[in-house]
Amino acid sequence: IAHSVSTRHVRTARAPGSRSFCSLVHDDSLSLLIAQPLRTMGKKDKGEEGDDDEGEKKIRLRSPIANPLAGKKLTKKVLKGIKKAAKAKGIRRGVKEVVKALKKGEKGLCVIAGDISPIDVIAHVPIFCEELNVPYVYVPSKEDLGTASQTKRPTSIVLMSCKADADYKDTYDEAVKEVAEITPRF
Repeated sequence: IAHSVSTRHVRTARAPGSRSFCSLVHDDSLSLLIAQPLRTMGKKDKGEEGDDDEGEKKIRLRSPIANPLAGKKLTKKVLKGIKKAAKAKGIRRGVKEVVKALKKGEKGLCVIAGDISPIDVIAHVPIFCEELNVPYVYVPSKEDLGTASQTKRPTSIVLMSCKADADYKDTYDEAVKEVAEITPRF
């Protein structure tokens, strides 16, 4: 590859079948091609060290206002309840829909993702929940919350409401009881 201009060209490319990106530097005056690894995209290679636990990664990325944060057992129980409620059409998803439902007086369990960025999007919701005596809890991941609420997109907040004859009432009651135990009192 020869160019008539003696300048330095930098291009980022990926080799076929490889997951790592390289910076290809071509200097015409020296006629050399240098490949330098930039970063690895996607999954780690089998030989790489530093396997992070997925749960630790989720906790590491949480926002500073995420209190009370549900533990692993409570998170699993809450997400299971949301999944059952989503099948029965008993949830509200997203900040706009949840705030509208709370303003109309709907009661339930408010589940907020702890890794929302920027936090200004949901910062008003916990205060609003406290004023209306609606229990709320943070879960570590917005992706898990979106999956549990049966959407393909990550969800920042879900309001799970329960009717008296709902089949997920036991799960809902247990989750509300455990959330009440970990909620700070002021």
